[in-house]
Amino acid sequence: MQLVSVDLGGTHARFALAEVAEGRVVSLGEPATLKTAEFASLQTAWQAFEQQVGSPLPRAAAIGIASPIGGELIKMTNNSWIIRPALISERLNVDTYVLINDFGAIGHAVAQVAPEHFTHVCGPDVALPESGAITVCGPGTGLGVAQVLRAKDGYHVIETEGGHQDFAPLDGIEDALLKRLRKTFTRVSMERVVAGPGIVAIYQTLAEIEGRAIQQIDDKAIWTLALEGGDSLALAALDRFCLALGAVAGDLALAHGPTAVVIAGGLGLRLKDRLLQSGFEQRFTAKGRFQGLMKSVPVKIITHPQPGLFGAAAAFAQEHAQ
Repeated sequence: MQLVSVDLGGTHARFALAEVAEGRVVSLGEPATLKTAEFASLQTAWQAFEQQVGSPLPRAAAIGIASPIGGELIKMTNNSWIIRPALISERLNVDTYVLINDFGAIGHAVAQVAPEHFTHVCGPDVALPESGAITVCGPGTGLGVAQVLRAKDGYHVIETEGGHQDFAPLDGIEDALLKRLRKTFTRVSMERVVAGPGIVAIYQTLAEIEGRAIQQIDDKAIWTLALEGGDSLALAALDRFCLALGAVAGDLALAHGPTAVVIAGGLGLRLKDRLLQSGFEQRFTAKGRFQGLMKSVPVKIITHPQPGLFGAAAAFAQEHAQ
């Protein structure tokens, strides 16, 4: 069965033709990336993709949305689009469709992509387990968290709000970071630290500790400085981010059942080489009496170029195979 797979974010809307069969994704075509700011709605972006394809689109769609799914109206978190599920069939000229949260789609991608789309980070260098709970966490604009439950009858994806659990500092520097964040947020969640914007507070905390002037610089600029390696304070902030991500990933694994962990998200992929060289592993396993157990947990990064598109198609395939 052919369908249109869609990955809707705050900045970009990605489209691709996909083919599914027997609950699996058979193929995913070349993606088209459109800027949401240049289109009035999902419908007009859909029509632009159809013009690029040059022929009528399949009458089925899998749509991953960076927003909670449910209700009569879906308001995108970071752009002005409004989606009314009851009108999708009419507006997009489709007979069948699936709507899924964007991180739920990532969970489906983790369950279905081939082993070569994962890079080993730490723990045993083995394939993801065929049964049990796989924790998926993805630092990006926020911190997405999901579970993939594998069993003999297939798999199930559980979307969670695990990124909004309390952040737990583990040393004096993180105590200072928490104190800084509490000036703005009464309750400091993991997401306030282990997501793209969190590096600003880390950077400013380190500057304060060293007695430097606090620069008003946004997260994108700090990430650029850190990944280019030309600014020592930005590099230190990046190292601290990796430490915190390791601790958070370990906490999530303990909560879900420590079987395996997959790091996802655009920022997670950009950090692939950095995580391998950082203290991520030490923080991931530093769980007191459970340190031995945590050392037995494989941790990987998903490296598929379009996990959102692939995962949305996989969600459609699973639903319509039942």
